[in-house]
Amino acid sequence: MHRIQLSDLTLEQKIGQLFIGGFHNVTPDEQVRILIEQYHTGGVIYFRRNIGTPRQITELSAQLQQVAKHSGLPPLFIAIDQEGGMVSRIDREELSLIPGNMSLGAADDPDLTGQVAAISARELRALGINLNLAPCIDVNNNPRNPVIGVRSYSEKPDKVAEHGAAAIIAMQTEQVAATAKHFPGHGDTEVDSHYGLASIPHDRTRLELVELLPFRRAIEAEVDLIMSAHVIFPAFEPESIPATLSHAVLTGLLREQMGFEGLIITDCLEMHAIARHFPIPEAAVRSLQAGADLLLVSHTLKDQIAAIKAVRTAVAEGRLTEERINESVERILALKAKRAMEQSVLEWQDERLHLHIAESGAVLREAAIRSITVVKDTGQLPLKPGQHGLVVWPHVTRETEVDEPAAHRVSLAQAIRHYSIEADEAVVDAEPGQSEIEQVMQRAHTADFIVMATYTSAGELPAGQARLTAALAALPNSPLIVASVRNPYDINHLPEVDTYICCYENRKYAIEALAGVLAGQHPAAGKLPVSLNERYSVEV
Repeated sequence: MHRIQLSDLTLEQKIGQLFIGGFHNVTPDEQVRILIEQYHTGGVIYFRRNIGTPRQITELSAQLQQVAKHSGLPPLFIAIDQEGGMVSRIDREELSLIPGNMSLGAADDPDLTGQVAAISARELRALGINLNLAPCIDVNNNPRNPVIGVRSYSEKPDKVAEHGAAAIIAMQTEQVAATAKHFPGHGDTEVDSHYGLASIPHDRTRLELVELLPFRRAIEAEVDLIMSAHVIFPAFEPESIPATLSHAVLTGLLREQMGFEGLIITDCLEMHAIARHFPIPEAAVRSLQAGADLLLVSHTLKDQIAAIKAVRTAVAEGRLTEERINESVERILALKAKRAMEQSVLEWQDERLHLHIAESGAVLREAAIRSITVVKDTGQLPLKPGQHGLVVWPHVTRETEVDEPAAHRVSLAQAIRHYSIEADEAVVDAEPGQSEIEQVMQRAHTADFIVMATYTSAGELPAGQARLTAALAALPNSPLIVASVRNPYDINHLPEVDTYICCYENRKYAIEALAGVLAGQHPAAGKLPVSLNERYSVEV
């Protein structure tokens, strides 16, 4: 088999290789065919809009690779954000439900983190996905961070570094390219770069000790890619431009000072942190000038084509040299060869998959059990057989790129009943109104215990959830247990509660593990990976 070399490609084809683009179907539609056949793109990215059954994903990957092959192109990067937990593009019961980073940080066993990453990578590769835009190795030391939160392993840089390296090594051992993100760090922001442009004002010494430490460890682990953050770092870049567009950050810091030799990939150039401040075509050119190798344009065909054409024009006008393009394409071709991306997608084997899922389930259940963290308890636990309680559950409907409720939620009430403890369920809106609160209170008066699940994706707990929790806490004869099922900081927006538990996600294994802890069937082994306040701080 002839492996395509740099000399086999025209200038237009080389420019196309610098781009990864998204599309909007579960089959190769007109958009993705135009990107590959006419603009020679080096890769595609899957979102939930592209995900159906496992067989469908496999067939889609195989068909896209055939389109590239018939166009005389190198194999495609087929990328996905499969971080686990709340950022899981593939969230189906036929495949392993991978826990998120903060769950793994609470379990605090890097070997377990590696096992989980290997499970995920084996399944991705079987689906024809060869590039995972994970792990997120941001240090989440800002409780109000609206975009990282439970995507981070910890607020402790050394813990993030240790777990991130374990995930990277495991993923790449399974021949899936790993991506450390978001460089130089997105953990200490109060702005989501999907919607706005953030700045981190700390000096170089602080950034070296905190934000950069996990990336140095990722480089030591020979991570294949590092993704840039759309965040301003005045300590490194005097202009008010995000790291993605900064030569000082991508070349001066990451390449020259830190010695990274792999691929630098941008976060999506359609995100508002870029698109509202810099035209996408110009941002594409400036990212390459800064030192990026791969440009991610995830959604809109018009923007994708405009960005590619802008790079072509920049080369013709001398703003970018062909030698600069060649540097990136050489790295791209080298990684595609290193991870054997020319291998054909294996034919789907249902029996083999189900066997694998049965084997992986034990690891994932263990990870969930070891993550549940009882922050405080004044004698409410464990619940006792024969009790009859009420579980209050917020129904989360909002879905964005970083806030994706699990498609297969397990009822916590049903999971509790498994242990001969009766429990009814009251499902309320994520922002319950007064009438919903009153209905729950009518049911709560006769309960032997109440479990209130709280869900916050960013910032403060929704006011309705806080009011409902306060009303339940004031009941004289119904002990209240609060379980946060996303960000762990909800306790800071609640009245004094007797029992507070952190779950870090609302997915199947976490909720089943929570039920086991409530019933006293599992020890609460999780350790706080982040500080909640002065009273409840990160556990070493």
